[in-house]
Parts: sequence; structure tokens; C-alpha cells
Amino acid sequence: MSKLLKWIAVVIGIILVLFLIIMVASSAKAIAQDPDVRPNHGAGASSVDPSYSGLQRAFPALNEPADNPLTAEKVALGRLLFFDPILSENDDFACATCHHPDLGFSDGRTTALGAHNTALTRNAPTLWNVGYAKNLFWDGRLQSLEAQAAMPLTHPDEMGVTDTAALVAELQAIPDYQALFAATFTDGLSFDNVERALAAFQRSLITNDSPFDRYAAGDFNALTPAQRRGLALFRSGATRCFECHAAPTFATDTFRVIGVQSDDPGRAAISPDGDPGAFKVPTLRNIALTAPYMHNGSMSTLADVLDFYAAGGGRAHGQENIDVFVQGFELSAQEKADMLAFLMALTDESSLPDIPTAVPSGLPVVERLSNSAREMIAAANTGHTGASSANRAPQTITVQPGETIQQAVDRAQPGDTIEIPYGIYHERVVIDISDVTLHGIPNKNGEYPILDGEGKLPEAVIASSNNFTVGYLHVRNYTDNGIIVEGSRNIHFHDIKAEFTGTYGVYPVQSTDVVIERVEVTGVDDAGIYAGQCENVIVRDSIAYGNVLGIELENTLGGEVYNNHVYDNTLGILIVLLPQLTSKISANTAVHDNLIEANNHENFSPTGFARVAPSGTGILLLATDNAEVTANTVKDNKTVGIAVFSATRSGAFEISELDIGPTPENNHIHDNSYENNGYDPDPSTKALGIPGADIIWDGTGLGNYFDEAEAISLFPPVLPQSSWPDWLYRAYYNILNFAIEQMG
Repeated sequence: MSKLLKWIAVVIGIILVLFLIIMVASSAKAIAQDPDVRPNHGAGASSVDPSYSGLQRAFPALNEPADNPLTAEKVALGRLLFFDPILSENDDFACATCHHPDLGFSDGRTTALGAHNTALTRNAPTLWNVGYAKNLFWDGRLQSLEAQAAMPLTHPDEMGVTDTAALVAELQAIPDYQALFAATFTDGLSFDNVERALAAFQRSLITNDSPFDRYAAGDFNALTPAQRRGLALFRSGATRCFECHAAPTFATDTFRVIGVQSDDPGRAAISPDGDPGAFKVPTLRNIALTAPYMHNGSMSTLADVLDFYAAGGGRAHGQENIDVFVQGFELSAQEKADMLAFLMALTDESSLPDIPTAVPSGLPVVERLSNSAREMIAAANTGHTGASSANRAPQTITVQPGETIQQAVDRAQPGDTIEIPYGIYHERVVIDISDVTLHGIPNKNGEYPILDGEGKLPEAVIASSNNFTVGYLHVRNYTDNGIIVEGSRNIHFHDIKAEFTGTYGVYPVQSTDVVIERVEVTGVDDAGIYAGQCENVIVRDSIAYGNVLGIELENTLGGEVYNNHVYDNTLGILIVLLPQLTSKISANTAVHDNLIEANNHENFSPTGFARVAPSGTGILLLATDNAEVTANTVKDNKTVGIAVFSATRSGAFEISELDIGPTPENNHIHDNSYENNGYDPDPSTKALGIPGADIIWDGTGLGNYFDEAEAISLFPPVLPQSSWPDWLYRAYYNILNFAIEQMG
């Protein structure tokens, strides 16, 4: 009897312990949700707003503080100060010494030369359009032009001012400066007002009327044919230049590791989150005037820079932490010449300020300098202003015998339809006007006209057009993409076959209101049907097979993927939030009524995120939020039918790379049909200690529910359902994550 009582006591004790664990777990605070980044999510064409097309975009607001509004008087005073050596300790060194207007407001040196002929460690950056920058200096150490003005003035190795009060007294002793400061600032002459005047002058250094700007505004003769080809390469999936050097500034306030060989820690010396060797992305405006290049001036010419990026930047030297957009590419001699010609088209010195003949101090002023780049620029920029026929009625333009598609496109105006008769065309088509339709004319057998890149050309069609429709085309054998549309609104892809087109088949990026339907893609080494950093995307009635990724919505807000057949890919459908992109959100996606079967293809992606996709995956939700996955048939995927993972536990990223909310949240997986999934999981999944299954969840993210009556195999064996009370969900969530953390 005593033994029985002891066992009863043990059982009661165990029950009480379990009860206490559940109570504690259910009352414990659940892991915090990712921060809500939607107000500044960066998805879609809104990321480049206000925009008029994928090319013509409004400049951002100037970095002008409320206490220093721009005035003509401040600019005029700042100009005199900028050229006056009196601002240096020994009256021998002006701001213009290192930022000479004839050298693109740089100095033509490898690295700048400071006071007492001190060799500095970094190249003097241009000041053109610095008024739009949010982070200043190569490492982004300051965010204010006023503060930036003070740093070189007082740095011992630059202008060397040791006593700012003495400098103010020196200026005060000059009647012209005394009068100018009194007329410009209510509180007269002070060191703060010296900073304000210099900052105002720098904000006036605007370049926005280059041949490119005139082209983007609709003057299609402003660029030469070579420059137009170079622009197409610049924004192609081959070079990916536009990812970091986007219009209109051709710069971004981001810090990238490209692999220039140097001991300079860059951003890492300023920010605990900075990557070693990361530097600010500089503007390409007036870039041809500012040689040499890079933070250490190690590249003498733009041709050297192109060669560096073509080789994959630091990847060529085995460096591993190189930015994702620096992958390397191949350029023919003609393509390299075209790219260089386009970079010349970013030149505009129409607002170049005059060098004063004299300054109030009476000290010598820098002289005008010759810059041989100007001759090179003039030789390249031979476009002209063309006559406009934009007032004519819309018409249909048909590609004529002996004419290229591009020649027909070049005759088009907004509102036109360009028709392509059946045939085989070996070319790349660039469309930069809005409100156009590009349609093939099928033959009597219903076959579409063929654009064949012969394994040499990067894309079949590249467009930056709003209200653009493209369809009834067969594109094949391109090296980078089939059809790409960037930075645009109201895009319609339909009735397209794409095969062996490199990275993507159809590729809208940073675009809003996109419809992709009746598209068939095969043989691409990343995503067959891909929408990146977009907003409001529909993918329907399409087929993707024989690709690494069948359909992918990456960093996209608002998507619907339905009535598609996705098979024989490495991974069928991917809804994903990736780090280090302009868009910081992946949310509100519906995936329904698709047939997703036998996505067991060997992964043949050469590099990038797609390279780590596990073979045998039907649907993967990675770090995305608010997705509904329902009414799909998911079968014969050897690793998993549907998986929900965080960016951290997936093992695909280093934690230091993450600038996103990494966990999947508020996703509802329900009422799908499963058959024969998880029978032979990919080695990468096995390495995580995860078996194959119909459904796999890594346990991260709040609000994920799985209402799946037909799923046979689950990992973990119990998944939360929407019918669970909150206390039970919290208890299970906390216990599960505690157990996972203990297992490492």
C-alpha cells in the first residue's frame, strides 16, 4: 500500500510540475515580433517616388536643416569662404584646394594632401549633389553638412585650425567679411555661421541637366546609340550597377563591401554594426571629371573600375564578404566602350560656380585647371535635341522587313503599340517611353515571334516604362534575364515563353501593380517568374519548370500567386524577405490553388541566395509575414511540402547581414492537399537535424497557424492551430523555442 501511495505521489508531482511549466510558459512574454517597417518599407515604385517612369525620377529633398534655410546671400558668402585660404591655420589652404571645381570638386590625387603636405589616407570625394546625401564622408561619420564643414577646418592634418575663436577674430578684422556676415545672418559673424555659409554653398552644387536627364525626360536623341546601349547594360541584370547607383542621384546612402584592397576599416570604425571594408556608395554624377577612383584612389580610370567590377571586385582575390550585387560579369570590348560612353552622359557642369578673381582676405585664390576628361566627355556627348512629335495620335508600329525591333521602338511615342511579326530576332530591345505595348504576332500555328540571344546578349527586353504591356513573345538563350522592367507602374506580362534566359525569366523589380499571366519559364538558374521589391503583384495561370526557383516573390508587399503549375524546379514557390535591399518588407501574400509537384531538380544556381535552396521543396515562406497558403495541391517533393522558416535559423545568412525583421509572423497554412512529400530530404535539411515532412516549421515567429487535416508528417510533430486558445499557443511557443535553443 505504501508503494502505491508513493507512485501516486510521484504521478501527482509530475502532473503538478507539467502544469506549472505550462502556466509559466503561457504567462511568459512571447518573443517580440519584428518591428513594423511598413511606413518606410521601400517596396514597389514608391521606393523611387515621385517618379515619372523607371528613368525619370524626382530628386530627394535637400539635407537642409530648419535653422539654416538656403538663401542666395548664404550661397554667395559661402562661395567666397570656400575659395579663401584664410580658413586654414597658415592661410595657405582653401576648401577648393582639395575640392577644385575643374576637377569635379575633387583634387585629382590618389589621396588628398593636407596641411604641411601631409598625405591623407582617403581620396577627396566630389561635392556635386552632396546636398542630397544623408551620410557624409566615405565612412558616413556625419549627417550634417554644417558639421562636415567644421571637420576639415579643425582637423590637424587638413586645414589645421586650432583656435576657432582666433579664426573668427581674423575674419572680423576684414571689413568685407564683417559686412557680408552682418547682411546674411542676424547674429553676424561666428564660427557656426561660417559652417552654415559653407554648407549653403555646398548645397548649391547641383548637377541635374546631363544628357541622361534630357533622355529620361523624353528627348531620345540626347544620348548617342552607344550611350543608350551603355545605359541598358548599366541597369541590366548582368552588371547590376543600378542596384547601388540608382537614378536620379546615382548614389545611395548605403555602405558596401566591394573588396578594394586596403587596410582601412571603413564603416566598421564608425559604427558597431558596420562591416569591415564597407564604404559609402558615391554618386556617379560628373564621375568622369573626378579621377582617380575608390576610397583610396587606387583606380586611375573608369575603365579600371569597370574591369574591377567585371572581375567580381574582391571576389577575384578570394575575399568572402563581398556585397551580393558585386558578382562579376563579362563585357565585350564594344560593351565596355558603351558603358564608358554612358558614364560620360552623366556629366553636367551647367551650374559650375565661377572661381572668384579675388577674396576679401586678399590671399591668392586657386587658379583654373585644365581637365583632359572634358575633351573625352565632349567626344562622347554628341547627342542632340530632337524634334518632338508627341502630339500625334497613338498608332500601331509594325517592325518592317529588314528593320530591327529596336528601330521600330525608337519610332514610337507614348500610346503606341509596337507589333513584331513572326520570325527570329537576335537582339536586345530597350524601351524607355511609357504607355506602350510590345506585342508579337503569332504565326498561323500560334507560335510566338522568337527573340534569341544566342547565349551572348544579356536580356531580351529591358524597360523602364509605366503602363507597359508585353506579350505573345518567345525569348530564349539570354545570359542574364528574359524580360526586365524596373521602377515602373502598371506592368502586364502575358503569353510569354522564356527558356534558358540566365538568372530570371520575367523580372519586374521595384515596380507597382504588376500582372504576370500565362507565362511559361524553364531552364533559368535562379527564379523563372520573379518579382523583386515590388508592390501588388499577381502571378496566375503560369507554368514554371526546370528552374532553380519556380516562382519567387522577394521583398514584395501584396502578392497573389494562384492557378499555376510549378514542377521539376529545385524549389517550387518562394516567398522571401532578404537583407541588404531597398525594400525591407515581405507581407500580405496569398498562395492558393496551385499544383506544386516533384520540385526535386538538382540546384544549378552558380551563386547568390538561390544557391542554398534545398532541392525537393514545394513552398518556402522565409521571414515573410501575413501570408495565406491554402487550397494548393502539394505532392512528390522529396524534402518538404511547405516550410516556414526565419532568416536566422535557415542558416542562409550571417546575423551581421540582417537589416530586416527576420522571423515569419502571422502566416496561415490551411486546407492544402498533400501526398508523398519528405521521402528523401536534401542533405542541407538533414544537417539541421530536420526530417522530411509535409510541413516543417522552425518554431519562430508569432501568429503562425497550421490547420491541415490532410498533412500526414509534421515537424515538429505538433503544430499550432488557429483553434488553440492564446494561453496554449503562448505555452507551446515558449516551450518549443526553449527546447530548440537548448539543442543549439
